[in-house]
Amino acid sequence: MCYRKRLFVALIAAFCFSGCATVPFPSGRGIAARDIAFENGFSKVIIRGHNFALISFVRIEKKGEPLVIYIEGDGLAWKSRSRVSFDPTPTDDLVICLAALDYSANVAYLARPGQYSSLGASRCDMKYWTGSRFSEEVIEDMNMAVSRLRETAHAPSVSLIGYSGGGAVAVLVAARRTDVASLRTIAGNLDHEAVNKFNGVSRLNNSLNPIDFTDEVKKIPQRHFIGSLDRVVPEFIIKSFGEKEGNKDCDCITVLEDATHKDGWRERWRKLLLIPFSDLTEQPYRDNFDF
Repeated sequence: MCYRKRLFVALIAAFCFSGCATVPFPSGRGIAARDIAFENGFSKVIIRGHNFALISFVRIEKKGEPLVIYIEGDGLAWKSRSRVSFDPTPTDDLVICLAALDYSANVAYLARPGQYSSLGASRCDMKYWTGSRFSEEVIEDMNMAVSRLRETAHAPSVSLIGYSGGGAVAVLVAARRTDVASLRTIAGNLDHEAVNKFNGVSRLNNSLNPIDFTDEVKKIPQRHFIGSLDRVVPEFIIKSFGEKEGNKDCDCITVLEDATHKDGWRERWRKLLLIPFSDLTEQPYRDNFDF
């Protein structure tokens, strides 16, 4: 049976990160994310690639040290199961909040194509947040953005952290790089074909699939977080990815009790960051991490 670390964690009711709350109305999404970033020492950067201009928020405190990059999820890609959104900017500020909570010296947040056009990102065809959201041209520009951010920080390496669809992007970017020190995903869509089949929605026919790139990333130290109550990306998706990498014990997976796809992460994030990585180049590490 696959070994899993389950965390039984009491919610820290008194902990509330300043400025981090769901933004229900589209008109305020860009302003809210920008304000959270600025209040926590980040600066806005627009990164222009071959295909897109992407929004990033960057906090560099010690140039020359490693850089941690948080990759945003799919955002508001669909208004309903049958209606595509005209603006994929996230309605929830989870990922920028997690980036703000990170204690690393150099941290960056990287949005996806089409997100935050109100802040200067390029508008693009809606296919890039639907069926082509993980297409070659998307991953090419996301990879280029990672390189630009690394250059800005003069960083010797990067650590990638991706949420939901951003987890897929993190894997696909890591698969083509040699400078990735670690890889983390949160509720990561690591096999979009299986995820979409599970949810009864159409396939992403024009997208690369992370689970096809396990050989390219299996030697990178990694940790995959999934909520026990996640009904969008079920736990078996993460388990299948780990097993395909050759991690038969699945000790690269941490299941967070009572967490859903988007709830239960902020309150525990700083402690989750302390959990060691699984490294297939060494003996599997099993911890008894006590919250």
